[in-house]
Amino acid sequence: MDAPLAPLTTLRLGGPARRLVTAGTDAEVVAAVRAADAAGEPLLVLGGGSNLVIGDAGFPGTVLRIATEGFALDGTLLELAAGEVWSDAVARTVAAGLAGLEFLAGIPGSAGATPVQNVGAYGQEVAESITEVVAYDRLLGESVTLANADCAFSYRHSRFKADPDRYVVLRVRFRLADEGGLSSPVKYAEVARAMGVEPEQRVKLGDAHAEVLRLRAGKGMVLDAADHDTWSAGSFFTNPVLTDAQFAAFTARLGDLRAPAYPAGEGLTKTSAAWLIDNAGFRKGHGSGPATLSTKHTLALTNRGSATTEDLLALAREVRDGVRAAFGVELVNEPVMVGVSL
Repeated sequence: MDAPLAPLTTLRLGGPARRLVTAGTDAEVVAAVRAADAAGEPLLVLGGGSNLVIGDAGFPGTVLRIATEGFALDGTLLELAAGEVWSDAVARTVAAGLAGLEFLAGIPGSAGATPVQNVGAYGQEVAESITEVVAYDRLLGESVTLANADCAFSYRHSRFKADPDRYVVLRVRFRLADEGGLSSPVKYAEVARAMGVEPEQRVKLGDAHAEVLRLRAGKGMVLDAADHDTWSAGSFFTNPVLTDAQFAAFTARLGDLRAPAYPAGEGLTKTSAAWLIDNAGFRKGHGSGPATLSTKHTLALTNRGSATTEDLLALAREVRDGVRAAFGVELVNEPVMVGVSL
């Protein structure tokens, strides 16, 4: 059968799947994966569809939509089923008075996707609080439990992303913190400024959660079906991490401009993709077709209602190539590409 996939993604783009299976339990997830593997059939695992760009031709195999439910809190230990809505789960941890996920408020998608991408925002990453990931290992044909150290977390990356055809996440376990109603230390300068505090200070947990939601909404990063600025995959490009040599070459091209620069490990510096896009001449709302940059945030590429995936990719290539020409820096897409590439 031809199963529409576009309505299952936040971009609302992409052609149909040959077959769509929805799994409501871990056992159903494993059974569907084993059936596809036994048949030698291509398999695409789908959660909230918020970090996915599906080609206009669709997917010539089985799409497994994970719809498992489970939120189990034991003291400061949290276990989430992969299909849990991430933003709802974060709100529940804040309501329970536990810190560790509050700056990740409002991020669309499912809990199972968070370790794959090492989801992060506003100075917080899931790698800081994940203790274990339970996944089905397609190579071994069995479920495995990987400790945090075995997940190879780095900036927007993990073991699961490095080997996307091997693991299907079933459950994610976290260790949160009881800080007496206070948040984790505020690390992100924008949040600190907005809340009138110094970096590394703590604020009321609920206030941190509310402020992040406000900031995200102002950038079109909280889903709203009536707002085409939210018909996106969130930040389309990752912030470039440059070696010392690359950073020296980059700064030599800046002239009087000063780009953001953050330490990213020994011999590495991270700069801002949004700054690069803006200073390469691509402003908010750039584009005259059915796919444009968001009017609220240059990092989001949006479907204005009638775009195709190819329209979106043409815009992404224009921005990528423009940044490369202006600054010699290569932007890399953050969303997972299915059947297409930049």
